[in-house]
Amino acid sequence: MDLSGERGDSEACPSLAASSSARTGTARPRRYRLRPPLLFLAVFAAYAVEAFEVSGGVVFLAGDAAVVGVLAAAVLAYRRAGLALAWASVYGALLGYNADHYLLGLSGRPLGERVAALVGPDGLAFVGVEAVVLGTLAWVGGAAAARAAEALRSRSGEAPSE
Repeated sequence: MDLSGERGDSEACPSLAASSSARTGTARPRRYRLRPPLLFLAVFAAYAVEAFEVSGGVVFLAGDAAVVGVLAAAVLAYRRAGLALAWASVYGALLGYNADHYLLGLSGRPLGERVAALVGPDGLAFVGVEAVVLGTLAWVGGAAAARAAEALRSRSGEAPSE
């Protein structure tokens, strides 16, 4: 099981990459590594322009950010990306909400205090636990969907498409 979303030795040797891709039927492009920061920026912007809303009260899990992260992780798993990339994608989305909350939502406080609250280890660890749980569930769902689609294709005699 590839937990990293990385290609490993196949990057060093193109012929090994071709044989590895042919053997497994998949290749994991480097562009997947851009997903977590892009999700961070997209969720941050969506909350900043109020396309996403928080219903109020104490927020333990930002719903819209979680949905974006889980969907991205499931799609990555369907495309055979690694579990760590699923975790990072959910983390990026959830951190996008936190950045909006701390940097834009607490405007009455000094900037240094807001940045310190954003990068505080307790908050980052809490978001990390949420990301591991949600990312794992999304990855399992996406991987199961990929296997089901593969089984359907093999029964119907179609060639797998990527």
